[in-house]
Formats: sequence, structure tokens, C-alpha cells
Amino acid sequence: MPSLLGPFVRCRFSAALLVLWLVFGCFTCTGGSEHAATAALPAAFSDLLPHFLVEPEDEYIVKNKPVTLTCRSTPATQIYFKCNSEWVHQDDHLIERTVDPATALPVMQVTIDITRQQVEKIFGLDEYWCQCVAWSTTGTQKSQKAYIRIAYLRKNFEEEPQGKEVALDQEVLLRCHPPEGVPQAEVEWQRNEDVIDPAGDPNFFITADHNLVIKKARLADTGNYTCVAKNIVARRKSTSATVLVYVNGGWSTWTTWSSCSAVCGRGWQKRSRSCTNPTPLNGGTSCEGQNVQKSACVATCPVDGGWSEWSKWSACGADCSMWRSRECTQPSPGTGGKECQGLDLQSLNCTSEQCPQTVSGAEDVALYVGMVAVALCLTLLLIVVVLVYRRKKEGLDADVADSSILTTGFQPMGIKPSKPGVWAPRPRRPPPHSKNSHLLTIQPDLTTTTTSYQGTLRSRHDTTGKFSMTNGPLLDPLPNGSHTLHNGKLNPDPSEFVSRLSTQTYFKTLPRDVANASYGTFNFLGGRLTIPNTGISLLIPPEAIPRGKIYEIYLTVQRKEDLRLPLAGCQTLLSPVVSCGPPGVVLSRPVILSMDHCFDACLDNWAVRLKKQNYEGAWEDVLLMGEELVSEPYYCQLEAETCRLFSEQLGMFALVGESLHMGAAKRLRLVLFSDAYCSTLEYNIRVYCMDDTQDVFKEVMQMERQLGGRLIDEPHVLLFKDSYHNLRLSIHDMPQAHWRSKLLAGYQEIPFYHIWNGSQRYLHCTFTLERLSLSTCELTCQLCVWQVEGEGQSFSLDFNIAKDTRAVDSEFLLMDSNATALAGPSAFQIPYLIRQKICSSLDAPCPNGADWRMLAQRLKLERHMSFFASKASPTSVILDLWEAQHFHSGNINQLATVMADIGKQEAMIFLVSDGEC
Repeated sequence: MPSLLGPFVRCRFSAALLVLWLVFGCFTCTGGSEHAATAALPAAFSDLLPHFLVEPEDEYIVKNKPVTLTCRSTPATQIYFKCNSEWVHQDDHLIERTVDPATALPVMQVTIDITRQQVEKIFGLDEYWCQCVAWSTTGTQKSQKAYIRIAYLRKNFEEEPQGKEVALDQEVLLRCHPPEGVPQAEVEWQRNEDVIDPAGDPNFFITADHNLVIKKARLADTGNYTCVAKNIVARRKSTSATVLVYVNGGWSTWTTWSSCSAVCGRGWQKRSRSCTNPTPLNGGTSCEGQNVQKSACVATCPVDGGWSEWSKWSACGADCSMWRSRECTQPSPGTGGKECQGLDLQSLNCTSEQCPQTVSGAEDVALYVGMVAVALCLTLLLIVVVLVYRRKKEGLDADVADSSILTTGFQPMGIKPSKPGVWAPRPRRPPPHSKNSHLLTIQPDLTTTTTSYQGTLRSRHDTTGKFSMTNGPLLDPLPNGSHTLHNGKLNPDPSEFVSRLSTQTYFKTLPRDVANASYGTFNFLGGRLTIPNTGISLLIPPEAIPRGKIYEIYLTVQRKEDLRLPLAGCQTLLSPVVSCGPPGVVLSRPVILSMDHCFDACLDNWAVRLKKQNYEGAWEDVLLMGEELVSEPYYCQLEAETCRLFSEQLGMFALVGESLHMGAAKRLRLVLFSDAYCSTLEYNIRVYCMDDTQDVFKEVMQMERQLGGRLIDEPHVLLFKDSYHNLRLSIHDMPQAHWRSKLLAGYQEIPFYHIWNGSQRYLHCTFTLERLSLSTCELTCQLCVWQVEGEGQSFSLDFNIAKDTRAVDSEFLLMDSNATALAGPSAFQIPYLIRQKICSSLDAPCPNGADWRMLAQRLKLERHMSFFASKASPTSVILDLWEAQHFHSGNINQLATVMADIGKQEAMIFLVSDGEC
């Protein structure tokens, strides 16, 4: 430290005095410069270490302006700066001494200036830094290091945005990598010289690496985009990138057919459409196809009316006239033809010989006779009325009235509701002073009647409903005094059920395919609807239908060609379109709709939305998979091949997916059929490529059964990826000596979009083979199905075409023998009373977690904890889901084992007898 020791070398102290100075910090040296950075502390503060009130901070040198570093400490005897491990000369320090008024401690402040030349001396070797060191009599303290950097911003961007032409609603990504600079440049985006604020317009998003994302391109987003980088030195602009948002044209709906061009006979009619929905803009493609369609028509020619023959003349009447008539029926006028001209009735006077001769006064005699007859009738009527009145006033025989009650019992025709929801016979008031009046106190036996409910949305309390009475127990009293249905019978005729539903205003589109529909009548005990061999079912939990309500509920799978499900871009249909209803029913808790899906169940690859048709017939998004909200009326449990939908509303549903990248894949089921009998040289093999859902497989099997086809190999599953590549099919290794293919090409292809949009139920290719001899019955070949540049499947075929070894109704179509509609306790594996005990045991929170939360974990349903917790009875919802998953394969003993593992003694209640349940 030559700069520090210099003052002391020039002092003429002895070695002892030098030691004393080092110990006590006393300075007795002469000379004004030697006292520049030293001071003597009062004795009261001699044992304090210095601490910094101000420490030097990082600075940037802009152009050639020097920067100033400041250091302030108390109490301190000396303060010096050290820069890059070298002491700064004391002459470069500017010192200021003050006293802190609060503590009376001396405060020393030192500043130095750092120039650009000082920093550039070591530029490139290491960063330039400075540090402040303060002394007191007790010791030293060092401040933090302050780094001094030369600020700059280069001119050229490392990556500039590129112009793009994008479709409406498409996502746009503009990249920007700003120039190198110190400090690092901040980035903002401009559109047409206006700064873009993502907070004000959420359609814009700026990423952490400075890229601009337009989430959905709008027409207003067309413009010039510039990336602007700036720091304390300069401001740089990139070249402008032009974004052009174009709109592809779309056809409007067809106009109605014009009237036939011919007034009579064969002619033409036409209809038109325009490319205005939307109109192409900014270079968008025009609509493909015809804007005018013509169709042949036949106009019915007008038919002029013609008279029929006159009828015969009538007999001569009392007025000495006779008449005849004719009709305009030869032919009748039609399609605008003229009516018949002329009279349709003619009259003619009779001759005097033909007129009937009348006796004078005969009319008067007939008049008198009629008046006498009327008087006699009135007299008899009056006598009858008097007799009836007297008999009613005296009263009927009480013995006869009472005996009729005892012999006939309770007559259904006498039922009137005394109170809403309570049915009782209307009592007949006995005559006064009747000797057998005590017999009227006998109550009718309500158990001898039953009610078959024929309504749909009427409450049990509806006093206007009509009931037909039959024999059998039905009505049981409930604690609240109301009654409910236990075993209402369904109408066995499905067509009658559909026709009855068609009269309801809430059901606009009826399920016409009765074979793919199920229906039933349910009350608060719940039940289940199942469409056999489709994987589609509807679970109606207990208490989902309010007490006192009875609903007729249907479940059907819709044909895809009958619907207009809007799909755009990369969207595809992933499930059958399932309808359950009627839509207007009020539910107390959600029902569970189960249906198959055909995607790889990886939500990282998909954006899967649940769509529902509203009352106007339009489809709307009601749920995004993976982002379910417990407050919404819909919630999904997604499994490998099945979707379980919790829904508080009934309606028409479908799963629609949008692939996020080319890793998204749909499952296709590949099925091979051939002719069951072949008597010609040609032989056909049909390859079906369908969505891997049971309902589509069922349709194909039913169709092939009608065609007389046979299944020739086990179905295979193929993952079909969103890679825009077609599906290719070909046959190989066929014995050329016996067989040949009649295809002109080596393979067949199914276009990518025909498969991906999922609007068709199934697609198939037919391979027509020809055997060279009728005696050839063995066929061996290799059939390959693969996606171009993707995965594939192969079928090794070796069978005898003359033997029908595997018919369509083989083990691959497992017929579901269970009832399509189950109402009440028979629809559930867990008895109703046991279910209530489990819920009461697990719903209450337990400190050690032995409650519904542990049940959800043991059943591997912990992902839905928040959904369960939002319900009044979480355990009940968990059991509903267990019932939906394990209706055919559930083992109730396993559920009892789970209860035992939780530590609840209620596991023993599974041993309750059926009589107690």
C-alpha cells in the first residue's frame, strides 16, 4: 500500500509511536494532504466497526460521459476505493465529512469519477469493478462491488419478423431477436406505427423471447408489424413485416327451387347460391363447385271440368214441378283447370195429368192430429218429472246403498285427489238416520289398484293427470305423505313411445332408429339406460330425479349423416353423437353419460371440447377437457377408450377434438369381410376403416349380416395421425397361378380428410379378385393397410372361400343380453340402504383422512378431488362413478375391501341380507 504508507514514512516517529498509531488510530503527522482521508474518533465510538450508509452501484458509461461512484460510511477514519484489485490514488477521491444528527457519529463520504478510457484499458479481459474500503480503530469493512460497463446497442437485428398471409381466425407467430446490447434491449411491437398493448387487446401476446403471437387473426389485424428494440443508448427498428389476413369464400345456403319452367309437362327448375358466406377477401380462395343447380320437373297439366250425365227426372211434386241434376265430375277440374259452365240443376213443370189430386181440408186434418199428439207427449213428460222428484225427496233405500258399497268395494271411477299428492275416494254422504250408516266407515283397499303412468314431465302431484287403473301393488306412502312410482310398466311398443314423445314440444328431433334407442320411466330411485353393443349408457343416480317426479327418459345414438355438426380446420369428431332427454327435465344431481371415443386420450396432443346442441339446433362448446370448472353443469372423467360425462342437463352431446400438432392420433378399427358364398370367378374382399367405437362396429356388423358377408380376420387397430397423409391399402403375395387382382393400380387410397373429419360412419375399400378356375377355393395373401409415412397393419389371410367358417354374428359381436332399461335398485350393484350408510360414514371429514378423500385415492380418482368436494355428498358422486364404470364387471367385494382398508367398520354392512336391503 504505497499510497497509504507514504504519510507515515515521512513522519519522524519512533517504532514505538508507529505501533501506538496502529493500535489506537491516532495521527500526529504534519502536512495538510496527509489528513485528507483520516480522522480521529471520539473515545465513546472507538470500539465500533464502520458500516456503509451508501454503497457504490452498477453504472453504464453512455458515450464518453464519465460515471460517479459514491461511498458513505460511519464511523470511519479512512475510506478508499479499490478498482480491479488496485487502490485508487488518494488525490482522485473527493471527501466530505458530516455528523449524523441522530447518533452524533461522524459520517465520511467519498466519491470518484470513472472515465471510458479507464474501463477500455481492461475491456475484453475482465469486467471493470470498484469497491469501497472503510477503516475504523476497530477494523475494516468492504462494500459491494460496483460494475462499470460501456453501454451500446448494435444496429442489426439477429432475427427480424417475416411477412405472412394467414386465414381468418388462424394463429400468427412473428419472430424477433433484438440486436446485441448492454444493457439488454427492451422490445415493443408496433402495428402501422402504433404501439401494441397486450393488456388492452388480449388477442395479442408477447412471449418471453420477444416474439409476437396473434391468437386469432382478424381482418383488422392486417397491417405492417415492426419490432422496436431500445436501451439507454439508442433505439432500433426492424424492417416491417406485412401480415395479410385473407378470408376464403364460403357458399351461402341454396335458394328454394324455382317453379317449373313448363306450365304443362316436362320442364326444368333451378336453385342458386352465392359465394358470400363469407365473401373472399384479401386473396382468399373462391368457392369451389356450382353456383346454380338444375333439376328436371314435371308440371301437372290443368284439367278442365266436365259435366256428368243428367240424372233421371224426379217424380212430380206437390207444386207440380220435377227436377234433375248433374255433377262436374267427368272429369273434375284440377291444377287450375276451368270449372264446368252451365246449370247443375234443372226443373220442369208437370202436366195437369201428372200433378197429384188433393182433397180440400186434408191439410187442416193433419194439422189437428199433430197438435193432439204433441199435447199428449207433454202431459206424459210432466207426470214422469213429478214422480222422479218425489222419489228423490223421500230418499233411496239405505240398505240397497250400503250393500252396494260392501259388494263392489272401491270403485276407481270415484277417485278424486283430496289433497295434492294424496289420493282418496270421495265419500258418499249417507241419508240421515240410516240404520246401516256405520258400514260407510270401512276404508277402501288402495292396494288393490295400481297406476300406470303415461305422462312425461308431470309431477306426481298433478291433479289434472289421467290414470288407468289395473291390479297390482304400486303406491307406497312416503314420510312426507306423498306417493311415488315403484314398478310402473313400460309400453312394450317402441313406436308408440316415439309417437307419444313426438307430441311434446320440448322434443324437436325424435330418434327414428328404434334399434339404437332405449327408454324407460324413472322416479327418485334412479336407474340405467343402455343401448346394447354400443358402449353407450346413461346412469340416473338415486335422488337425481326429485321426489314426487316421474320422468320418461330416452337415450339414442344419432346417425352422423343426419346431423350438421360444424367442424373447422383440424377439428374431428371423436365420439358418437348421443342424445338423451327430454332436455327440459329438472335434475337434483348430475347423471352420468358413458360413451366411447377414438383418440389417443393424451390431452397434450389435443384440445377436446364437449359440444351440445341448444334449443335452436345450433352446436355450442360447453366444456374443454382438462380445464373443467366445478361450478359448471358439466364435468368429464376421461378414460383410455371411454368418456364419462357428469351432466346436470339432458340433451344432444358429442366430443370434437382439434389436434395441436401432428403427434395427435385417432384410433381406426380395420375390419375385413368377404362374400359368404362365391359361385363365380370374381371374389370381393371389403376392408372397413372406421372410428374405433362400438356403435360404428355394430352398424357395420348389422349391414354385413344383411349383405350375407362373413368376417375373415380379427379386427386390428391403427393409429391414424394428423399428418395430412392418406390411408393406403394393398394386397401382396397372392398366388399368381390361381388368382389375380382386377385393380388397375397397385394400391387404393382413402383421402386424409375423408377419415379425419369423421362425418361418415365408416369408409371401406373393395378388392375385387379373380380366380382362374372355379375349382380354386384356397386364398392366401397379405393385405396391408398403412398411413403414408406413418404406422400400418397387415392381415395374413389364409382361408377357404367355399366354407363359411366365421359368420358375421361371431364372438366379435358380443350380444348384450342385459335389459336396455333398468329402474330402481336392480340398476345398481350397491343396495340403496348400504349406499346411504357408506355416504353418511365417509362424507363427514376425518382428521386422519379416512373419509371420502381416501376412497377417491384408493379408486384412483384423486384427480377429481375438487369436483367431488363441490358436491353436497362427495361419497355419493364417487359411488355413482364406480357404478358407471363397473356395471358389467364390478366386484362389490373389492369395494368392501377398499372400505376395510380405509378403516371403516361399515365394510361389514355388505353382508346385510337381501331382505334387509
